[in-house]
Amino acid sequence: MLNLLGTIAGNVLSLPGILGLGLGMMTRNIVVAAVLGALVGIGDTMIFAKFQMANIDALEMAIAVLVGVLAGMVGCAIRRKGVAA
Repeated sequence: MLNLLGTIAGNVLSLPGILGLGLGMMTRNIVVAAVLGALVGIGDTMIFAKFQMANIDALEMAIAVLVGVLAGMVGCAIRRKGVAA
C-alpha cells in the first residue's frame, strides 16, 4: 500500500502532474488537455525506464497516465474558469 501511495505522490509532484497541468492550461478543449496529459505520463515513464519496455511496470505506467490525464483536465478547467471570470 505504501508503494502505491508513493508512486501516486511521486507522479503528482513530477512531470505528469506539473507538466500535465501546464499543458492543460494551454488549451480550452478538455479532450486535447487529457491527451496531452496522457502523452506526458507515457513519456515520463519511458524516460525513467531508459526507453526499455522490460523496465516498465504496468501499474506505474497506468498511474502516470491517469495522473497526467487528471492534471491536464484540471489545467483545462483552470483555464476555462479564468476566462469566464
